[in-house]
Amino acid sequence: MIRTVATTPYDDQKPGTSGLRKKVPVFQQKNYAENFIQSVFDSLEGFAGKTLVIGGDGRYYNREVIQTALRMAAANGFGRAIVGQGGLLSTPAASNVIRRHGAFGGLVLSASHNPGGPTEDFGIKYNVGNGGPAPERITEAVFARSKVIDRYLTLDAPDLDLDRTGTFDLGGMAVEVIDPVADYAALMETLFDFDAIRAMFAGGFRMAFDAMHAVTGPYATEILERRLGAAPGTVRNGVPLPDFGGHHPDPNLVHAKELHDLMMGPDAPDFGAASDGDGDRNLIIGRGIFVTPSDSLAMLAANAHLAPGYAAGLKGIARSMPTSAAADRVAEKLGIGLYETPTGWKFFGNLLDAGMATICGEESAGTGSDHVREKDGLWAVLLWLNILAVRKESAKEIARRHWAEYGRNYYARHDYEAVETERANALMAELRGRLASLPGTAVQGLTVAFADDFSYTDPVDGSVSRNQGIRIGFEGGSRIVFRLSGTGTEGATIRVYLERYEDDPARLAQETPDALADLILAADAIAGIGRHTGRAAPDVVT
Repeated sequence: MIRTVATTPYDDQKPGTSGLRKKVPVFQQKNYAENFIQSVFDSLEGFAGKTLVIGGDGRYYNREVIQTALRMAAANGFGRAIVGQGGLLSTPAASNVIRRHGAFGGLVLSASHNPGGPTEDFGIKYNVGNGGPAPERITEAVFARSKVIDRYLTLDAPDLDLDRTGTFDLGGMAVEVIDPVADYAALMETLFDFDAIRAMFAGGFRMAFDAMHAVTGPYATEILERRLGAAPGTVRNGVPLPDFGGHHPDPNLVHAKELHDLMMGPDAPDFGAASDGDGDRNLIIGRGIFVTPSDSLAMLAANAHLAPGYAAGLKGIARSMPTSAAADRVAEKLGIGLYETPTGWKFFGNLLDAGMATICGEESAGTGSDHVREKDGLWAVLLWLNILAVRKESAKEIARRHWAEYGRNYYARHDYEAVETERANALMAELRGRLASLPGTAVQGLTVAFADDFSYTDPVDGSVSRNQGIRIGFEGGSRIVFRLSGTGTEGATIRVYLERYEDDPARLAQETPDALADLILAADAIAGIGRHTGRAAPDVVT
């Protein structure tokens, strides 16, 4: 039943920080998905007879590629495949299934927070046996193989019924279709005080959760409404759709504006949250307050001991370099390690596996812990609920008390999306060329203290990652970071991160744009954003 199919390489299958992402029509090219999947399998060793997990976020083309991947996995010698019912598995749930079932690895089909539909985005990434994204040595091997691949292996077999749970045979490989929520919900019950959260809801606590017609809908409905007793309708847009209802499934203040407006309104619920396309990002909004992802990481870390799964304390905190330093002050007070890594969840994996960190976070709304090896949107929401239930204070009260104790890192990210790649590269190259001359200069009344291109040496395996983002630091603790994002599918996204630290009690309640006004002007003056991009303003402000 095994068939060898001749193919020719594509030259654009280099995985980014979260796998290979392209438009659906690109993946629909002859043998395009097959080439990449076979390149993954050809780059691995020792998987004969082992288990492969496959699932995705339900976006357009998800089911077709799962069927293709199953036939290829069987033809290449995997002994067992575990698939989420309907082809669904959130990214953190997939990580959990890999770990819980001792799988060799997994294929996660998603383009995360990017739009879905016939002409929109699709993606494939490979996760290794610890449940986390493949390290660079594997992704580099996959890319190298994709440039010379000349054949792939598959089966002549019909599609399987993915809508029915149970175990099926596919050319000698057992395919187990599982409830995508069950294992994940069971894990959450071990980490959080469901009784305390349930009592809070029973006492009249109201919440709004926007699943954005993405994969988290079934997870949130089962956990929040069925297990924790939140009122029916707490989960909004809870049915996953291939095109996410025509919306952009990115939980930020632009694409979740309806939730933000509700939480800032006169009849706001007590707490609001959202998650993204594949369930690994989160948005936290209390009544009358948006909590930035950087602040959320710091506040979760400072209060994690209130949840049973973290009652023994944290081993360390890890954050990506562009994430604000708010968590650093928490780590210092707790007397634990703080690790600043490049952007990309894979860099946290070594720290988690080595027991050096417990909670990790990125400014791009990704937060998680050592329970899996991916960021986890619903986990962050549940930890917030656990903290609210124990402290019996609102999110706004918790934030204000936190800033009074640690000071406040005013923070924003400005995204210039789909910039012509040549223009984006020219901006970064020109900026790199000026780094040595910037220290000591004054810009918009701010004096540059340092300027560098971030380099990271992994404290576990000694590997070095260079050119991870340009940092401009000012006297007094303010900072601007410039980097190009690898999560889009066309052009380049220039991300500009702005941060100002304030510990004056009289200045902790400013509006963020006001607090960052001088930094916004300085960023354009230093990098020539308008000159290089032709843009007068960012496309998205987070």
